[in-house]
Formats: sequence, structure tokens, C-alpha cells
Amino acid sequence: MSAFRCSAASERREDDLAGTATHLAAFLVLEHHGPWGVSAPRDSRLPDEVKRHLVTHKSIKVLMARRHHRAHRSAEYSAFLAVPSRSLLLTRTFVDPMELLEIDLDAVVRGQYPDWVEADGPFLGVCTHGRHDVCCAERGRPVVAALCESRPKQTWEVSHIGGDRFSANMVVLPEGLYYGRMDPASATEVADLHDQGRLDLTRLRGRSTYPMHVQYAEISLRRHLGEDRLAAVRLVRRDGWRSVFDHEGTAWEVVVTRVEDAPAKLTCGAERLNPVPVFELVSLGPL
Repeated sequence: MSAFRCSAASERREDDLAGTATHLAAFLVLEHHGPWGVSAPRDSRLPDEVKRHLVTHKSIKVLMARRHHRAHRSAEYSAFLAVPSRSLLLTRTFVDPMELLEIDLDAVVRGQYPDWVEADGPFLGVCTHGRHDVCCAERGRPVVAALCESRPKQTWEVSHIGGDRFSANMVVLPEGLYYGRMDPASATEVADLHDQGRLDLTRLRGRSTYPMHVQYAEISLRRHLGEDRLAAVRLVRRDGWRSVFDHEGTAWEVVVTRVEDAPAKLTCGAERLNPVPVFELVSLGPL
């Protein structure tokens, strides 16, 4: 096994976490304790018809999930649908994976959601997908173990969420908040802050409801203001690289740009070097 670790290399380069969350409309999380393969759900043991159905929309992130070191002894499995733009977390159970064909993903994209039970959040999903990237397993498993000590019902191991170089990665649903470079202590701190309606701005990668450059703009503004309250900053409008946010009645304009840093291996299994995408702040100020 190669000694190279993309997460350690990213730390040495001091890659900024801000603006690196995947831009998505919804998350579909399926409890699946079998092997996930390299790319879930494509390489999982779900029926082929089900796998084809689940990957029809790129704006819906499908995650495999399992409990940490806990044998599954029930005939039923859990499914969750999270819609970050509405802070909506729905759940149902299924027995036969073919039941998943009943989920109307076209309707979800249109903003129409199934008649499932509304679940209490947060759902704390820690990526431990070692077959996808070894960093995810090495750094993710200690984090999920720590969270299970205090939040066993809320905590799940999940498949690849994106950004292997920022391992350990965690997604908080239904808000769609991505956190990176987590360790056992910081994961518990982030969960505690979330319970208070607050963010950890040093580990926040962004919220999936926004495009990446808007995520970077929001985090830049929050860092400037020292504002970690989740609901205190609201996107008003965006136009190209320009975003306008409201903070306590004041409109703030943030303009960013994107450049490319020196090429690097962005995952442990990368076969070639790729430019490291970097956002830069152009201007920030009240309107």
C-alpha cells in the first residue's frame, strides 16, 4: 500500500476548506451494510435495476450508510431524504431493496417530496469509505467512534461525500453542512455547536445549497464578522461571482474569483496531478 496520503498532503499545502462542499438539491441516504465497492451505489450489491434508478439525477447525492461496529439484526433498513433548502429530513424503512424503485426522484428534483415520516435531526454522516480512498477510513473511523459515544442514534458511517483530501469529512443533515479535517475531539465540538445553532468556521467546508463560490463568499463574510450563528447570515441574491448576504439588516456584498494553484494529487488513488482549485476574495463590504 502506498505511503502517500492525500489528506496529509492537503494539510501541508494548507488547502482552504471554504467553498469545497458539493452543490446539491437533496440527499438520499440508504442503510446498506454490505460492501460498498469503490463507487457507491454503483458498485454496491443492490440490484442493478435499483442502482440505475438511484443515479438518474446528479443533483441528488445518494449515500450508503451503516452503523459503526453494530450488527444489523432487523429485517428493516432505514432510508432518509434530506432537502437542505427546506431543512427537511424525511425517513422510512424498507425490507426489499426493490422498494427503492418507488422513490420518485424526478418529483424530488421538482420540489415534490414523498409522504414519509419527518425525522428529528441532525443526521451526522461521517465518511469512512476506505475502498474509495484510504484516508476516509483511516481518519473517519476514529471520528465516528467518538460521535457514537455521545450520539449513537444520530451518527452513521456513510459512503464518499466528496473531498477526500479533507478527511475526515462529515455531512450534517438536513442542513447540508460539510465539515472537513475532523478529529474525535473536534467532531464532538461541532455536534455540540450545531445543537446550539452555531457553526465551526475553521472546519466548515460550506453548505450544499449554494454553489462553491457562494459557499466561499459566505464563509469569508462570516470570518470577517466573527459570525458563527447558522441563521444569522442569509443569501439575498447572487450574480456571477458576486453574492449579497443579509446580516442583521445590513446587506453585504462579497465578490470572489477562482484561480488554480500548482498541480497535485488530490486523492490517494489519483494517477495524475491536477490543479488545486482555489477561491480568492476580491472585495467584501456593506452596501
